[in-house]
Amino acid sequence: MVSEPIEMTHATYTRTGRGELMLSFIALVLALTIFPGKAHAQVIGNLEVTIPFQFHAGDTKLPPGKYIIHTVDNSDLSFMEISSADGHTSALLKVRDTESNSTPAKSELIFNKYGDQYFLEKVFDEGNPDGSRIEESRYKTKVSEATGIPTHIPARRKG
Repeated sequence: MVSEPIEMTHATYTRTGRGELMLSFIALVLALTIFPGKAHAQVIGNLEVTIPFQFHAGDTKLPPGKYIIHTVDNSDLSFMEISSADGHTSALLKVRDTESNSTPAKSELIFNKYGDQYFLEKVFDEGNPDGSRIEESRYKTKVSEATGIPTHIPARRKG
């Protein structure tokens, strides 16, 4: 039978526990440094855009005109408000993060055209390949059985 003073055993256990805790902490810091989290709500602030055709934004049908787009981040799910410059028409849309194949040289809205109807699909900010994708509405799902044609509309920062 091994006979060891209790104080010595306790000291050995405490040292090992702290050492393991320190190694775990260092590993966590390294992992977070190597694999940083992705930011949400990539379009920050307000964008101003003139849309020359009637379009659908989520479940809302909007007339042609000048619009202001504002994104609000809420953890994994973000919201985008699109409102007419005169304040008479607006829509609140659910958006998710998306990526562009290349970094856009200017802020832009991307629409898909199905037949003679346009649907707002994505919004990208100048110089940032990360953007926002509008959640698909039931109506768009029904209409989009045909192949859509992408249409890009430039936008600019407001203010």
